[in-house]
Amino acid sequence: MVTRRSAVPTRQTLRGRLFPPHADALPWTRNDALLTVGAAVVDLVGYTAFSQVTGVPVSSVGVLLLTVSALPLLMRRRFPLTVMTVILVLGALLNLTVATDQHFGAVLTVALYSAARAGRPWATATLTIGAIGVTLLTPNFAAPRGFLNVTSACLAACLIVGAALAVNRWQQETEANRRLLADRAVAEERRHIARELHDVVAHRITTMQLMAGGARANLDHDPGAARDALVTLEGSGRLALREMRQLLDVLRADEDTAADPHGAPEAPQPGLADLDRLIKESRQAGQPAELTVDGDPGQLPPVFGLTLYRIVQEALTNARKHAGPDVPVEVRLTCLPERVRVSVADRGATDRAQSAPAVGIGTGYGLIGMRERVALHGGTLKAGPLPEAGFRVVANLPLEAPTGEDKES
Repeated sequence: MVTRRSAVPTRQTLRGRLFPPHADALPWTRNDALLTVGAAVVDLVGYTAFSQVTGVPVSSVGVLLLTVSALPLLMRRRFPLTVMTVILVLGALLNLTVATDQHFGAVLTVALYSAARAGRPWATATLTIGAIGVTLLTPNFAAPRGFLNVTSACLAACLIVGAALAVNRWQQETEANRRLLADRAVAEERRHIARELHDVVAHRITTMQLMAGGARANLDHDPGAARDALVTLEGSGRLALREMRQLLDVLRADEDTAADPHGAPEAPQPGLADLDRLIKESRQAGQPAELTVDGDPGQLPPVFGLTLYRIVQEALTNARKHAGPDVPVEVRLTCLPERVRVSVADRGATDRAQSAPAVGIGTGYGLIGMRERVALHGGTLKAGPLPEAGFRVVANLPLEAPTGEDKES
């Protein structure tokens, strides 16, 4: 098979002709070239202006040396110390050959600044002393140096080096702050994923385990109850898989967006409408749970739904783990105009009330996750043992920006 190539040049062909590959392999950038030309022009203008003021004719040797001394600036990014050394030699030759009143020209200023940015302290100090000495050279080597000339040369050198060191310090602090913000963002995302994963695994897996045990116990004498438990077990497993996929989607968000920017939307997160299903699953797992709703939860902002759902989910899971699956649990959702309050209380054993203070202060991952969720909304969370027996979790979420401390209800 013969492939014919079009005689019409493509955009890539035209780009290759106008900008050959070797043009990108130059050891300097366009900005370096512009800076070199600018520094040379400034020094040449200053030299000609000095000649006109003093009446000294412009020397072709001086113009040539000023132009040549600016050329090393093209390599200042790769070899700053070497460039500074070469410019010092050329500057010394210029000052010993041509009478000029320029001390720190533009070329020497840029070279010293670049060397101070990239060099070590000892190299910077050596080159700074060399720059001061070069600026004091004159064709009459034995002529005395005035105090004003020495002072101005030292002051100019110190200002240039100080500016370079200040920029270095500023860049280091900026980079450190950027890394700190990036680390904080990664840590926050990890906490968010860990919180969601804990809620999914702790509740779903525990519920599935209890339902599987109940189905096995009722398989022989009550096949209908076993069938209902298995159906609920299947649904709970499906929900757990969906929530796990959502967490994986968060981890692969950048990759999925790049591959399919118009992909299918994520499945909705659970909310207040799923509390009845959560209570039903707890009952089927052998935990008597009752839900009482005061007020109209339909008026709540959607952002509160997931938080309240996860709090109830985690509290029910803790009740099954610590109080036992047969202990009744009371869930009360109270919707007020200024806030929403959810309370989950169980009447567990007395020994749990004695060991609960260690958990109530927030050492458990579940309670830490609940506190973080509530804190995102500016609310408060209280978790601790009841006076007689049992444990209670109470979360208060303000519906508006808090203007003061919440009053306890």
